Amino acid sequence: MTSRRIAFLDVDGTLVDHHQQLAESAIAAVRGARAAGHLVYVCTGRGRREIPDSVLRIGFDGAITAGGGFVEQGDELVASYTMPEADVARVRSFFESADIEFILQGYDDIWASPGLLARVRPLFEGDIARGRDAAATADMEKLAARMAPRPRPAGEPVAKATFFGSDPGAFARVRDGLGEGFHVITGTIPYLGESGGEVSLAGMTKGAAIVEHVGRVGLTLDDAIGIGDSVNDLEMLQVCGLGIAMGNAPAQVKEVADEVTSGVDDDGVWKAFVRHGLVAA
Repeated sequence: MTSRRIAFLDVDGTLVDHHQQLAESAIAAVRGARAAGHLVYVCTGRGRREIPDSVLRIGFDGAITAGGGFVEQGDELVASYTMPEADVARVRSFFESADIEFILQGYDDIWASPGLLARVRPLFEGDIARGRDAAATADMEKLAARMAPRPRPAGEPVAKATFFGSDPGAFARVRDGLGEGFHVITGTIPYLGESGGEVSLAGMTKGAAIVEHVGRVGLTLDDAIGIGDSVNDLEMLQVCGLGIAMGNAPAQVKEVADEVTSGVDDDGVWKAFVRHGLVAA
């Protein structure tokens, strides 16, 4: 029996592919590991309500959402790391002046800019929309409905913003325009490349949230396994005692990982769990 571990799993490109399809082996890996006494968490850049229902139905011990902004233990919110209102206003003003569409992510809601749905609609109607199963289609339709613009209620906390530019220079403009007080990354939104990315406060990452959380459940970072495929997983892979990159991850993610498993379309999570004794082959 492997000593008790705590695993943190990214969603997009790790648990589900970029058509939002979930492998049966990933379900078996999570449920099998939990049945064996290990803890398994979702650790995603998505907000809580953006996580596909197909993923939530697997069953997890908790979740780190909005790229480290919110931490749940079971169904309880145990920590939040959000932007001061002045920083939210600064980010929003910058996006509006630069003609960049965006989503502000709260704990259980998101607020989209007026032109966002029109800008991302091709992602829903083009190649990414082909070959989905019924559950994945329902997830995408729900997300599209939530992209309808509406005001954010006064005082509602924001952990992160996701931005959607119209050209490959958008990332550099956001990074340079917002400056050192913010953590700005790109490469997290399929098919956008450097036209899109994420903005949070400097120091607010998945990895930082994991560092704070493992002690709450009586474990250490040496007990932690992180599995991901994107640049917003870098800090997670670095702080966990074992950082595993998916086979479909870009080179910069694989370079910081301790090892690489197979891709999301080749049972990558299952194979990693078998290799490290969380489930039996």
